[in-house]
Amino acid sequence: MDIAVDTAILSRVQFALNISFHILFPTITIALCWLLLFFKIRWHQTTDPVWMRCYRFWVKVFALSFALGVVSGITMSFQFGTNWPGFMSKAGNIAGPLLGYEVLTAFFLEATFLGVMLFGIERVSPRLHTIATTIVALGTTASAFWILALNSWMQTPVGHELRDGVFYPLDWWAIIFNPSFGYRFVHMLLASLITASFLLIGISAYRLLKGDPKPAPRISLRIGAVIAAVALPVQIVVGDLHGLNTLEHQPAKVAAMEGIWETQRGAELLLFALPDESSRSNHYSIGLPKMASWILTHDSNGEIKGLNDFIGEHPPVAAVFWSFRVMVGCGLLMLALAWILSWRLWRRRRLGPWLLKACVAMTFSGWLATLAGWYVSEIGRQPFLIQGLLRTEATATTIGQQNLWLSLGLYSLLYGGLLWAYIHTLFLMARKSAQLEMPSSAVAQGA
Repeated sequence: MDIAVDTAILSRVQFALNISFHILFPTITIALCWLLLFFKIRWHQTTDPVWMRCYRFWVKVFALSFALGVVSGITMSFQFGTNWPGFMSKAGNIAGPLLGYEVLTAFFLEATFLGVMLFGIERVSPRLHTIATTIVALGTTASAFWILALNSWMQTPVGHELRDGVFYPLDWWAIIFNPSFGYRFVHMLLASLITASFLLIGISAYRLLKGDPKPAPRISLRIGAVIAAVALPVQIVVGDLHGLNTLEHQPAKVAAMEGIWETQRGAELLLFALPDESSRSNHYSIGLPKMASWILTHDSNGEIKGLNDFIGEHPPVAAVFWSFRVMVGCGLLMLALAWILSWRLWRRRRLGPWLLKACVAMTFSGWLATLAGWYVSEIGRQPFLIQGLLRTEATATTIGQQNLWLSLGLYSLLYGGLLWAYIHTLFLMARKSAQLEMPSSAVAQGA
């Protein structure tokens, strides 16, 4: 393997590390801000202080998540120049404006009103504070809109022309609303809603396990359970539609997801297999006959193109294959827990320690499912940076490998420390909140 390929791989690993860390926090804040708005509106409607108590606790979580998301996002954007200079030189005419719109309409909007939202609750009128919360919620969603518009265009590029290898926009409407954008945007918003709902469930369950007798964690737990129970089935439907769209525009990605090597009709759905690219086959496969064709084409005898039709132009199979199964498996576990929890809450049955501990264990399950889904999407596009038009290796940096190894090591240490501190802080906040809300006598007894 020559130096250029090694450098490209190191750049990919470093960018994957950065985007994996970064995406954790927008996945929470996009939906959590809308939940904060819901708490605030309920407080306006009922004047019940429990809704303000919910708001005050979860706005701290939002602030912490937002701060880490902004910092890691800035670091990630630098890598377009340091690690992928060829991308901006070839696609900057399209990527630049879309990233600029994200900064102008979303980041500045959020940053301007975030101060009012976080520090103005005692300084401005309740109505103005609610308006500020609404604008921040719109800003987080607008930010996702522009980022996903660019990423989706890279997956299904349209509305442009190539001149001497450089992309020039012809139709901004077509670029923004490209064939995969709608599916990916809705899929991401639902993923954020599910991730935030399980964060509510897990942290609230932890507070209950710590003996918090007040209604705020119970209300947050109930809201999170209902949202997850409803959003997860909708996500499954949207995911199916997204899969059909991917089959149309990126058949090699779908072939890797399903581990299908030869084009065939009535393809089986592999529950387990060990894809082997050297022999271009699967080992120890366990599957359901014709189910892959039925799911992907809605016809049990539908034709699915195999990886052997895309030799040299298909992604690493094992990574895509297993990431897809992690995403689906995690989603099914989340659905089972959400339905069990919602059923017991609806029947007004006691939530035993086993169920609360299961909720705590699933606090960050949305992160796992989201990361697995992003790996399917991004690794599944390889070896192209812009699907079918621009190969990844052609845009990588030419700086020395020692620099990439150094920066990769530093990023790994930094992000590992920040992630541990973030999770530790959330549970520390939950413990302190439980103690502060309990009567002093209960705290003295160690409840």
